[in-house]
Amino acid sequence: MTKFTDLPLVAPLQFALKEAGYENPTPIQLQTIPLILEGHDLLGVAQTGTGKTAAFCLPILQLLAKNHIRREPKCARTLILTPTRELAIQIHQNLETYSKHLKLKHAVIYGGVGQGNQVRDLAGGVDVLVATPGRLMDLFGQKHLRLDKVEIFVLDEADRMLDMGFIHDIKRILPMLPKKRHNLFFSATMPKEVQELATRILHEPKKVEVTPQATTAEKIDQSVMFVEKARKFELLMHLLEDNNLFKVLVFMQMKHGANRIVDKLTKQGVQAAGIHGDKSQGARQRALEDFRSGKIRVLVATDIAARGLDIDGITHVINFEMPHLPDSYVHRIGRTARAGAEGKSISFCTAEEKSYLFAIEKTTRQKVAVVTDHPFHSEESSGAAVVSVGKAKAAIEKQQQHHGHRGGGAGRSAGSGPSGKSGNPKKRQSFFKRRKIAQQNKKQGPKK
Repeated sequence: MTKFTDLPLVAPLQFALKEAGYENPTPIQLQTIPLILEGHDLLGVAQTGTGKTAAFCLPILQLLAKNHIRREPKCARTLILTPTRELAIQIHQNLETYSKHLKLKHAVIYGGVGQGNQVRDLAGGVDVLVATPGRLMDLFGQKHLRLDKVEIFVLDEADRMLDMGFIHDIKRILPMLPKKRHNLFFSATMPKEVQELATRILHEPKKVEVTPQATTAEKIDQSVMFVEKARKFELLMHLLEDNNLFKVLVFMQMKHGANRIVDKLTKQGVQAAGIHGDKSQGARQRALEDFRSGKIRVLVATDIAARGLDIDGITHVINFEMPHLPDSYVHRIGRTARAGAEGKSISFCTAEEKSYLFAIEKTTRQKVAVVTDHPFHSEESSGAAVVSVGKAKAAIEKQQQHHGHRGGGAGRSAGSGPSGKSGNPKKRQSFFKRRKIAQQNKKQGPKK
């Protein structure tokens, strides 16, 4: 088995990796590090959890140390753009670990906090700048930052940038960079708009792809439990009686729902915290650190935490509410079984949410195992519920729109449904109601 010591990394990096306990590189690290060191532009197709942060940070640090140019005020030699504050902070922390024996300066800038410290960090110039698009453009506009000296440009989580509406910001940032630069581009999936952006940024790139697109991690034990909506919290408490669920990430659709579950868990004596868009950056960081350290057992999150959140040892991901998009499911459950570890995902599903489950199974091409051996199993949710193929198609089409296929529906009429056919919603609703009654009557048998 190849070890880090077999890779062409300089001694200061090797020392830092040894001190951090890194021994065997992941597939993407093994393929990517030599290519970046050779100076190639790179297209990396890889999900979070595959080790891609080290795959680009380690060779970047080596290239910067080898060609040590004096830093200029307000300038960055390397720019790493990432979609979320959490991911920016994690990348910066990794840089601190890897570069501890190198005389390189790095900084991180993101919104949601005051800019004073960030402006001071940039004043003398930095070797590596990790940034979110909004704060980068803000500080650039205030002339606290120059981008004309960037030697290496990294765009991380490009498809997430698309999902969050940052693609236009990226296109505005590109002209601020020097035309001649070393480009590294990473994305978990490659929808059309992301492909076009990659073509615009990269020059004769080498491509590294380590996971098939739109598939879930193989080591995740996935299951679904059918339950009535009013009994979901009871089911959650029942599961938490098992001490094997000792680091649990619970996903909700809405912020207020996340707050409600945290309050109910706390009242039941379960250490829990929430993370979502309405939380301050300080509160989010405290929640993440408490979860990492084991101070809290349950972290309740909305989809803001579904991607880029890299926490070791998450034993279980619980979808308290089914995600409405199959891609969200893939990235939610991908928070467990990271770096070769095993993990479990459990989804709570009502009759109304069954269409989302159908869409997930169709997109991932995997059946999710049904667990009936729990005291809150609902036969109505699992058996009698009519799976709406139309709803499933709508969820899949909505997912495709998030992947950049926004021009596909131009031929539909204004009143079209998910399949492109027009019709009266009340009549369609009446049809499904009649069909459900007919199925129930058939199941009950003829009246005596």
